[in-house]
Amino acid sequence: MKTFWRKLAILLLPLVLVGAGCGGSSTAQTLATTPVTLTIWRVFDGDDTFDQIMSAYQALHPNVSFSYRELRFDEYEDELIRAFAEGEGPDIFSVHNTWIGKYESLIQPMPDSLTIPYSETRGTIKKETIYTVQEEPTMSERALKSDFVDVVVKDVLRSYKPNAKAETEDRIFGLPMGMDSLAVFYNKDLLNAAGIPEPPSTWTEFQDQVSLLTQINTSDSIVQAGTAMGTSRNVERAFDLVSILMMQNGTQMVDSRGRATFAQETDSGFLGGEALRFYTDFANPLKAVYTWNEDMPDSFDAFTSGNTAFFFGYSYHHELIRTANSKLNFAVSPLPQIDGGKTVNFANYWVETVAKSTNAGDWPWDFIQFATNEDHVTSYLESARKPTALRALINTQLEDEVLSIFAGQTLTADSWYRGGDAHVAEEAFLDLIDSFLSGAEQERALKDAQNKVNQSL
Repeated sequence: MKTFWRKLAILLLPLVLVGAGCGGSSTAQTLATTPVTLTIWRVFDGDDTFDQIMSAYQALHPNVSFSYRELRFDEYEDELIRAFAEGEGPDIFSVHNTWIGKYESLIQPMPDSLTIPYSETRGTIKKETIYTVQEEPTMSERALKSDFVDVVVKDVLRSYKPNAKAETEDRIFGLPMGMDSLAVFYNKDLLNAAGIPEPPSTWTEFQDQVSLLTQINTSDSIVQAGTAMGTSRNVERAFDLVSILMMQNGTQMVDSRGRATFAQETDSGFLGGEALRFYTDFANPLKAVYTWNEDMPDSFDAFTSGNTAFFFGYSYHHELIRTANSKLNFAVSPLPQIDGGKTVNFANYWVETVAKSTNAGDWPWDFIQFATNEDHVTSYLESARKPTALRALINTQLEDEVLSIFAGQTLTADSWYRGGDAHVAEEAFLDLIDSFLSGAEQERALKDAQNKVNQSL
């Protein structure tokens, strides 16, 4: 990606030379010296993770300043919707990759080109400031596909029709600073005590190890859980877990129109149902892999307490686990796969996008391109300890003790929900898990969940 759009830039206006201290004005000078404040709203990351990027951008554009606001996840959407309704929304804001469809009407997709002013001071004794205005092509679809991993292209490249008379075209609706994927955190002490030298690489190995690690007392109470898996409300990111099990076993999650199809029967049977049964077996007392139930604590708490061997989470969980229990002897391993099957991992990330209501012209998209460029995003990734979404940086992160696991899964990470309300889809999956555990007719439960998801599209 580099700074190719800078190199390809063509001049819209001739250079206008303005000597230091001289009078006069020009379009270029006016644009390059007019103060601009870009308001940025994000979650999870403090402004310190963006300091170097913002400083580097201001070195190129001294007239630009930033107002960075970090919001709590549980307040973010309410604040965002309220702000836009009151005409006080940010210029740049983050949306989860599954939320793009929900906020599509509030997003200004990336245009074909940006008009950006520059100022440069030259000379030694006699200082001279040169102002230019450049029309710069934005990232092309080809560049998006060559620079970012595949799932990003699927999520951010969307059909756009600016008005009723215009033709539909593909536009970029956001760019990510990084990209996470689901992995397995494991308690090394528990695996050592059970004589297990390595964490599982396949789901068959995972089942075997869970059985070895599970301890149930004479009162049928779970004393030590092999894994936190099988239920809905006390398993963190249960939606992600069920989704990836379906995706790995070949379940068609959606059709070409984006409609959910995971309940459909195939020549191989109800693949979606098979994935659900595999998941809920861990909470079924009649199964050999029984290790979890709805009376257990939250999966994160169960793992950090030291009484659960496996926990499914993301790179951000590493520091949370360390903070919750600094003495816990744990490590991370790649997500198990189906033996002999295609490797599929689950993507979870946020994209930076521009509000349709912005009054900052082309500056917001210019900054997003600048910030997500491999020349500049590295400082953020190092500060925030996030896996990259850029192909060019994957090999570098493979050398990192913690991030290597997640970086190694980036190329095979995928997602499936691109509708208008991810919360509805997640709730449908949680209800589906409950239905399977309660003994409901499974085909009917799958169809009900599929219908709920399709209503959210």
